Amino acid sequence: MKIIIKLIAILFFSQTIQSCSLLSAAGLSSQGQPVKEVTEDLSSSVTALVDHSQWDALLKKHVDKNGLVDYKGFLKDRSQLDSYLKMLSENVPTEAWSVQELLAYYINAYNAYTVDLILDNYPLKSIKDINGAWTKAIVPIGDKTLSLGGIENGILRKMNEPRIHFAINCASFSCPDLLNEAFTADKIDAQLDKVTRSFINGPKNEISINSLKLSKIFDWYKKDYVINGENDVIGYVNAYLYKKIKINPNATITYFEYDWDLNEQK
Repeated sequence: MKIIIKLIAILFFSQTIQSCSLLSAAGLSSQGQPVKEVTEDLSSSVTALVDHSQWDALLKKHVDKNGLVDYKGFLKDRSQLDSYLKMLSENVPTEAWSVQELLAYYINAYNAYTVDLILDNYPLKSIKDINGAWTKAIVPIGDKTLSLGGIENGILRKMNEPRIHFAINCASFSCPDLLNEAFTADKIDAQLDKVTRSFINGPKNEISINSLKLSKIFDWYKKDYVINGENDVIGYVNAYLYKKIKINPNATITYFEYDWDLNEQK
């Protein structure tokens, strides 16, 4: 009996150590960047402080209507991308920025640095071939350097706006499409609504009244999808459906296997 208890204790301890190691390596830190929660409608008018037009032009040129990316084309315009990334680094967010400005800045930074990371390692089959893709500090903002995981988990997920999951792109086929325009403070609410509806109603989810086969994004981040103060993936999906159906709250949910192949134009 004592042996069994010891074995259970050892297994529990090893799992705890493993979990802590994963957390410490997960790039969750915001590095002291300002984080504001979305507490009201984002559609209120704001004046944009940061000019994302360089990134907007690159996206319009190198991302097609299906969200697939011409990485070879991006390589030819690397100097323009570098110029945009330098501008981001020099425009350090502050507490004075609106929540709309912060959302646009960090979403664009995540997506632009993901493209930059792919270009640094191109050609490749998958972002998962890159060691530490989400944990290495590769995003300089002022005198701090963040990881992609830090932007996603340390900043964006803490802003109480689950639509960010459909705006950031991890350079893979199963990711939400990379929007072929830059996010901006003055349009952020409409843009987040657009990408959320597009993803939920697109081919990466299969939805009927009594069963759902969803992207793994809804599994990995299920605690982020809140309706009326409670975690409710089905309620969240219902809110963005184009179809005139209402999913049964007791519908069965399964998930697609995630395709990590590079989201490259063929």
